[in-house]
Amino acid sequence: HFQNEINEVPFFDVQLPYELALKIFQYLGKAELGRCAQVSRTWKILAEDEVLWYRLCQEEGYLLDMSISDHSCWKLALKNCQAREHMLKTNWKNRVGAVSQLRYEPGRVLCDVHCWDGVVMAGYTSGEVRLWDTRTWDYTAPTLEAVQGPGDAGALPHVSFVRINSSLAVAAYEDGTVSVWSLMFGREPIHHFQHNQRIQALALAPGGTAVATASGFEVKVESPDDKGFWQTPGTFEIQKLVNFLNLVPDVTGSPVAVAAAEDIVYLLKAEDPGKILHSVYGQPVTCLDVSAHEAAFGVKTFGWLLNEPNQILLYNLETNQCLTKVGNSMGDFSCVNLHASPPNMLAAGNKDRRVRVFDLRSSESVCSLYSHQLGVSAVQMDDWKIVSGGEEGLVCVWDQRMGTKLWEMHARHPVRLVWFNSHSLITANIPEEKSPRGSSITDDDPSVHRKYRGIIYSYEFSVDQLAVDSVLPICRSSYDEVTGYNYNIGLAVPYDSI
Repeated sequence: HFQNEINEVPFFDVQLPYELALKIFQYLGKAELGRCAQVSRTWKILAEDEVLWYRLCQEEGYLLDMSISDHSCWKLALKNCQAREHMLKTNWKNRVGAVSQLRYEPGRVLCDVHCWDGVVMAGYTSGEVRLWDTRTWDYTAPTLEAVQGPGDAGALPHVSFVRINSSLAVAAYEDGTVSVWSLMFGREPIHHFQHNQRIQALALAPGGTAVATASGFEVKVESPDDKGFWQTPGTFEIQKLVNFLNLVPDVTGSPVAVAAAEDIVYLLKAEDPGKILHSVYGQPVTCLDVSAHEAAFGVKTFGWLLNEPNQILLYNLETNQCLTKVGNSMGDFSCVNLHASPPNMLAAGNKDRRVRVFDLRSSESVCSLYSHQLGVSAVQMDDWKIVSGGEEGLVCVWDQRMGTKLWEMHARHPVRLVWFNSHSLITANIPEEKSPRGSSITDDDPSVHRKYRGIIYSYEFSVDQLAVDSVLPICRSSYDEVTGYNYNIGLAVPYDSI
């Protein structure tokens, strides 16, 4: 009798086949399925069918890479995912978690930092480039080795820029050289090329293998072919010096770059000699960001019209048309984040100390947050929070809906990098002065070095409320070196492996 009842599900005055009743239940949400499960034993079995809960789990964005056979109870899986999301949100708001510093030995001043999915890349004045994988606490930071010619027997030049994505790491040096490493094949560079002049900008495609550099009045794009041999699909002559350079993500075929050179914004394609996307004489571009189909940049207006405020322009990269103009500020827009913002949203920072969020559909400001006494230098947002960094070294975490500051963290130098995902946050404070005491910083005085070196912080919010049980930062090392870091103490016996 039980089997017959399952084969035909009672729906009021009619009996429906199980498959047809399942199709009706597919239109219900979690609360409705819970109510239906209390009607009868038959409806309970139907409302807890794995197909329904697997679909709900996928619709809410959880476990997207899994198939229905990977879990025996998808209702419980969805419950656990929501509980974890709630815990992470609570930990973010209350600043519960573990914080660690990604340190390097004395004598090295931080030059540039970039992050991709928790992997941090840093370049130093010593010419060395380091990697950290913050996703695993026991990961040691390797040094990526640079290419040295026969006459390069001295100190390496300073690192100007570093960029990293899922497969490549790129560093540009003060002498115009560029090294490319593969994250799959160890520490030796897989590609190396040279510019005659100093490099002003470096770009790496987020999901691809193209590298773009700007040196002097030239923009060069390099990418490997199908066999792995590097080639130059495009070299572009620019009328002015490039200030900002980005590669458009998710481009099939030849790479596409967007370059801002003073008051001109170029769209650079391999088959095109360089199309001008935007140009207004005397109105320089102050910041730039690019997504798969759009480019957003801040424009500074000054001089003749005192009542004309500074704005952010949004252009469509396929039609080359201006979609909208947002923001009316007397201060310069110093940073803009389009690619990491939610759909139809844009976050921007300004020198007038404000962080603004714009809705691109209505071209209006959703919220305006006041902080950062010397101006905003980095910003990122998601569905509910905003993280901003300032020139004075302050990192602020904001609740977007309430418009309130949740907490803040201060370090000595300007914040140049803010990156976060659901469970971690990476910030980098990079000093403006790379050689504060003449040619070299005093290696024998660690306190002076700590003052000037710059710092990278890694926050992890996925630990539970018992943060004291998490692994302490001092224990995240094997301590097999014979000299201590903090005070240059020579250890008689190295620490045991922890």
